[in-house]
Amino acid sequence: MLVQKLQWALGLLIVLTSVLSAVFSYRARRSSDARLRGLNAARMNIMMGLMLIFIALIQMILFTGSTLRVVIGALFMVIGLFNLFAGLRNHSHFSRTP
Repeated sequence: MLVQKLQWALGLLIVLTSVLSAVFSYRARRSSDARLRGLNAARMNIMMGLMLIFIALIQMILFTGSTLRVVIGALFMVIGLFNLFAGLRNHSHFSRTP
């Protein structure tokens, strides 16, 4: 029962971050202001990083651990953490820019 609730929660978080990533990507591509374009691209990176982390958590926690599944989960976790870090760094940079 608890595993099923965790699976639903992570699934909803993946869908939410995926939709937000697409929204911020659309806004970044349509913006004519460079600062807003950078902020929206940074937010897209943050959402994409969170989405990859949630996918990695599903891979590592909810399924039986085969070696391939653990390696793919770890790869998604590393890429997600890199996107999250880069997005936070870029967001702080563009937030300070006048």
